[in-house]
Amino acid sequence: MASVVKINVLTVPTEMRETLEQRFASRAGAVEGSDGFEWFELLRPVEGTDQYLVYTRWASEEHFKAWMEGPMQAAHRQGPPSAEGGQPKPAASGSTLWSFEVVQSTGPKQG
Repeated sequence: MASVVKINVLTVPTEMRETLEQRFASRAGAVEGSDGFEWFELLRPVEGTDQYLVYTRWASEEHFKAWMEGPMQAAHRQGPPSAEGGQPKPAASGSTLWSFEVVQSTGPKQG
């Protein structure tokens, strides 16, 4: 069975970049213990775009769905309160989820 990659493409206005990065930093460790989880990266745009990429890799589509239906929903519900005491304003103004199946993968040569 091939691993699956999910890339959440977040459109983030310049003034919300720091907020987005702080929110991800405050959730550090929230996904690592999930069954089937393999990798996470938050990719900051360098030039030419206002889109961040949230890269996760999973052992299977079923593992990703189980995380989406359980721990991910809980993490999003328990976000930091806003200054007014309610749910915080989203840092991203748009979101698109891309899905891929890993066909080839390699890492650095050992030794």
